[in-house]
Amino acid sequence: MTLYDGRKGSSYEVCGMKVEESITRRLQALGLNDGTKIKILNRKKKGALIIQVRGTRLALGQYISSGIEVKEEAADD
Repeated sequence: MTLYDGRKGSSYEVCGMKVEESITRRLQALGLNDGTKIKILNRKKKGALIIQVRGTRLALGQYISSGIEVKEEAADD
């Protein structure tokens, strides 16, 4: 699934990116690498997502979040 398909309040793990190389490099520099855990904090009306990555909040537009492949994290019991 893609990050854009994710639900607010849920945690995910990055599996891969299907966006331009320059965008991929920038996201990696911001800490979004394969295996990184992220949490969706908010979803804006125009498709933007506010996510938390390694203690930092990032805003991603719909185009970028649709190109980030994720898998849902198992719930901590």
